[in-house]
Amino acid sequence: MLLPIPEIDDPVERFVAVVKFYLSGWHIRPPGVKKPLNPVLGEVFSCYWDFPDNTRAYYISEQTSHHPPKSSYFYMVPGHNIRVDGTLKPRSKFLGNSAASMMEGTAILSLLNRGADPSKGERYTLTQPNMYARGILFGKMKYELGDHSFVRCPETGLSADIDFKVKGWANTRQTAQREMFFNALKSKPSAPMCRPLEEQAERESQRLWAKTSQAVKERNHELATDEKTKVEEVQREEAAKRANDGVEWHPKLFRPVRGGPGGPEEGEEDLEWIINATIDGTTPEKQAAQIMAIYPIIKGQKFNQQNVIPPRASLEVKEPPKDPPSAAGDLIDFGDSESTPQPPLTKEQPPAAEEQPQTPANPPPLDPSHPSTTEIQEMLSATGSQAKDGPLVDFHGDLKKSLPGSAKRTDSTASEDNFVDAQG
Repeated sequence: MLLPIPEIDDPVERFVAVVKFYLSGWHIRPPGVKKPLNPVLGEVFSCYWDFPDNTRAYYISEQTSHHPPKSSYFYMVPGHNIRVDGTLKPRSKFLGNSAASMMEGTAILSLLNRGADPSKGERYTLTQPNMYARGILFGKMKYELGDHSFVRCPETGLSADIDFKVKGWANTRQTAQREMFFNALKSKPSAPMCRPLEEQAERESQRLWAKTSQAVKERNHELATDEKTKVEEVQREEAAKRANDGVEWHPKLFRPVRGGPGGPEEGEEDLEWIINATIDGTTPEKQAAQIMAIYPIIKGQKFNQQNVIPPRASLEVKEPPKDPPSAAGDLIDFGDSESTPQPPLTKEQPPAAEEQPQTPANPPPLDPSHPSTTEIQEMLSATGSQAKDGPLVDFHGDLKKSLPGSAKRTDSTASEDNFVDAQG
């Protein structure tokens, strides 16, 4: 549904096609409520899709904040002039017999062959509906979507306000016209492809949670909890070390948005973070090379020093903090960091030793002011902060009934359905 949209000439039809594509992704799968994993600070996931017309889509994401949780992502199909940048900022809320995940954050879909500015294209800003888990204390347990979401296109002046109706205790009657705009039975899904686990770094999602996921699939819930706790404990230790060393953490692959009047990302301020690379190749092949230079995506592609931002300097502090933040404290205080002057920087630390495999040609330019670090490599192996163990509600019984018994590896064509632990 997405790939043909840039070729639609009529702006209204093109906008309607964007809305239809947007709606097609909002379904509840799986239908039960599962125990989520807590994304750790600096966790990275990358994958790609091969399409029947021999084009390819690329995806890169990173957990750019742990408390509050923020997940930033980048998706691009060079052969179809499509790019998506987004940041998801979920937070949890309890409502008596329901638990809600308030899905804050925005995504910007850019059609690069449209719009007055070729560097930005025709942009569509999209928000997400909220998710509700009903019946957590009594009654039948279920998930549903609710509240409003929006699709807006500043270039055409078109917008859509989509109201996701929640179901009450009584049956509701639908009065709007119903029609089919996409027949999934006749479609062939393109599965995301990932590098094998043995090629992934320690902070890549599938490798990071491999032992936990395997234990869940084997229905060994005690082992799954132990493996999950090990990962989270490393994050607490790393957070304490950064606090003692006076070091501020920064994302590895994303940088702050340069918005405001006249800024290169004016109008995209709600993203907060955007991929730290310039994708401006004049052909799909050159754009693909620039994307793969950001981070390894395809099988056989390996990580090397040209994939990282230059080494980051640590912050010089005159004395250790008198009251180090608790294990449950914020790792990034966005409010304070904007108003409080930063201490002077000390001498840069040398980058950690790492093997030097071959890299794609013409890596995209990186922002020289964006900090990166020796410790970034260390943080890829462990970084995070205290998070309350367990899910919003522990559904062990429901989990045991609904999980498959057989285990299979997830580093090739399989997809995982993970819910974010939205800590508010």
